[in-house]
Amino acid sequence: MDRLQDRVAVVTGAGSGIGLASARRMASEGARVVVADMDEVAGKAAADAVDGLFVRTDVASEEAVKALYEQTYEEYGRIDIAFNNAGISPDDDASILDTGLEAWQRVQQINLTSVFLCCKYVIPYMQWAGKGSIINTASFVAVMGAATSQISYSASKGGVLAMTRELGVQFAREGIRINALCPGPVNTPLLRELFAKDPERAARRLVHIPLGRFAEPDEIAAAVAFLASDDSSFMTANQFLVDGGISGAYVTPE
Repeated sequence: MDRLQDRVAVVTGAGSGIGLASARRMASEGARVVVADMDEVAGKAAADAVDGLFVRTDVASEEAVKALYEQTYEEYGRIDIAFNNAGISPDDDASILDTGLEAWQRVQQINLTSVFLCCKYVIPYMQWAGKGSIINTASFVAVMGAATSQISYSASKGGVLAMTRELGVQFAREGIRINALCPGPVNTPLLRELFAKDPERAARRLVHIPLGRFAEPDEIAAAVAFLASDDSSFMTANQFLVDGGISGAYVTPE
């Protein structure tokens, strides 16, 4: 498939997990991919794998985010796709009763403020071109509550979803589509780490998925490629759930 032929895509958090799988998928469909990540080793390896450009980026830094898009534009002369995917889910983000202010603010900075910054500084490039697709990673927890709480993570993803809706509406007439990807639990290093540290908590999540398993990164990457392509040309300000049926389930099959 060549749905993204010659388009330029910037992917944050592209060194592993959903970001890496999405970088690979978009490159396979013809895109030139800019890999943005804090981890230089993983980021360079990802860029090499897709024959792309690596830019070490702290997405919580306004200057770093501005520089990411400036460097991309200088290198390729255009930015067609922005997949704002970087995020964290640390152990010290749990119940509101146990989560400290520092943990709350750190998660908000990486998961929500970074998306604000990425949208703020990539949209002008798309305005000049009169088109573009932005995909912001939210989560299924943005649309439903969980008793196994990660309070700041859930709040941050709810913020991403609300911001995406507003931006999608605001910039629709300028040809810029902005959608929120809402994955269910995905078999990534982050989830495997959770399994290792707290198997009971992880198992409680698995039982609620009607499909009976976690998503693979490549399955989420397929959704990213769809939202990036013209196949989703009439979609904007949308919450795109790829969650194995979690958000639609009252009870799950035995």
